[in-house]
Amino acid sequence: MRVELQQLLVEKPELRQFMRQNPIWYRKLTRNPNQIPELEKEANYFYGKTLPQRVEKMQNNLGLAMMMIEMFKMGKTTVGG
Repeated sequence: MRVELQQLLVEKPELRQFMRQNPIWYRKLTRNPNQIPELEKEANYFYGKTLPQRVEKMQNNLGLAMMMIEMFKMGKTTVGG
């Protein structure tokens, strides 16, 4: 494995873990080290770090928070009333 690829994996432990779970990337990067951006892209998708995934997660969290607020409001009116 090339030194610059080893350095990248030391600097980014998530990429190292992704490669351990997907060993095909060892072969791909050994043959063509220019595929590092594709590796990072796939790893980001795998870990849910793409923009659409983050937006969806934020929407889910916001929906959960709104539901909790509504439940709190309903509980407060029945307990206090």
